[in-house]
Amino acid sequence: MALSTIFSALDLRDGFYQILMRESDIPLTAVSTPSGMLWEWLVMPQGLKNAPATFNRCVMHLLRSVRDFAPSYFDDVFIHSRAVDGKSEVEMHKEHPRRMFALMRKHKLYANLKKCIFGASEIPVLGCLVGMIGVRPGPGKVRVINEWSTPSNVKELRQFLGLATYLCKYVSNYAGKIHPL
Repeated sequence: MALSTIFSALDLRDGFYQILMRESDIPLTAVSTPSGMLWEWLVMPQGLKNAPATFNRCVMHLLRSVRDFAPSYFDDVFIHSRAVDGKSEVEMHKEHPRRMFALMRKHKLYANLKKCIFGASEIPVLGCLVGMIGVRPGPGKVRVINEWSTPSNVKELRQFLGLATYLCKYVSNYAGKIHPL
C-alpha cells in the first residue's frame, strides 16, 4: 500500500455463509431441533473450529490474481492505487475496483455496500488508518488515551500501559517517555 494515493475498502457480506459445504461434510453439520426435525448446513456455519481459516484461505485463493492492489484479511478487501505507466491514480483506481468486482461476480462473492468505502484518501485497516501519509492510529484509540484519568495505583498503571503499548509504534522514543512511570 506504500506510495498509493487512492483507497477503497470492501466488506464481504455474510462471510462464512458464502462458502458452500462439501457434499460429504453436510451430514456432519446436522443438528436436531426440539420438534425433532433434523437440519443440515449447506453453507459453512459460524462456530466451526476451522471455519475462519477455511474462509480466509478461500478468499485469498479466489482473489490471488488481484493481490498486488487488493490484499484481503478475512472478509475485508483493501484496494489501493497509484499512478503507473502514464496512467493517473484516478484511472488506475477506476480499473482496480472494476477488475475486483468482475472477479467477485465470477466467484459469486457479494459485498455489503453499507460498509464499503470508495475512492478515499485513507481507509480503516485493523483499527488503524492507512492512507497517503502512511499508517496512523485510529482516532478512537487516541481519544481513549487522552481522556484516561491519571493512574492512582499499580493496577490502573498497568491498565494504562497496556493500552498505551498498543500504540507504541506511533510514538518516537516510547520507552524513554514511559520510563518515569
